[in-house]
Amino acid sequence: MYSFDYVRPSGVTEAAGAAGENDRFLAGGQTLLPTLKLRLSEADKLIDLGGIPDLKGISVSGSEVTIGAMTRHADVAGSAEVKSAIPALAHLASLIGDPQVRNRGTIGGSIANNDPAADYPAALVGLGATVHTNKRSIAAEDFFVDLFETALEDGELVTKVSFPVPEKAGYAKFPNPASRFALTGVFVAKTSGGVRVAVTGAGPCVFRQREMEAALYGNFSPDAVASIRTDPSDLNADIHASAEYRAHLISVMAARAVKAAK
Repeated sequence: MYSFDYVRPSGVTEAAGAAGENDRFLAGGQTLLPTLKLRLSEADKLIDLGGIPDLKGISVSGSEVTIGAMTRHADVAGSAEVKSAIPALAHLASLIGDPQVRNRGTIGGSIANNDPAADYPAALVGLGATVHTNKRSIAAEDFFVDLFETALEDGELVTKVSFPVPEKAGYAKFPNPASRFALTGVFVAKTSGGVRVAVTGAGPCVFRQREMEAALYGNFSPDAVASIRTDPSDLNADIHASAEYRAHLISVMAARAVKAAK
């Protein structure tokens, strides 16, 4: 691990003000700390967000669920409010990693890292969520840009995420048995404005499956998507699964997500 300075601010303004060009915000640390330890990344300064109470917590107001950026996966998974308003979101959080990861990792850290196999991006895009930062509000589809890339600018940090409550939603994934990351995960949400289908794990970045959305709009059932095939040409291929296999999994996981939707 390369040397760095460490600060623990007590507020968002202080945290943002402390950030320089080669400084990093520390949330749960589930990706950042191992990469620092292995010297795969470096920082002049680590800005620990753990001492900012305003970044933590879950609230439900009307038809919207708001989750603070430093809220842990375990808290989302166990929240009675989330389970009541968006059961699929609580279920998704319960599938992230293992108990150790869920009790350290945070929603803000996960989406800011934008790992292509992370679960939360599918929920944000599938539900049409909004990411709030210390500077602005960003629609989820505009927030996730590409592999490990987001719309965040230097010195900008996620403060919370707001999720519209759908009529029903479901999530299903085929996990890597070791890491529990999604080889392919699909989040399906039915709203008054239509249906959204978001896919994670299969490509370099979360994306919507428009053909499945159109099919589910007319017939919200597993049969409507089970036979729809996704073009594998732009999908990931690695030692765990070929692009063709991930394309197949999109259809299978989409059908399971629809069946589980509530």
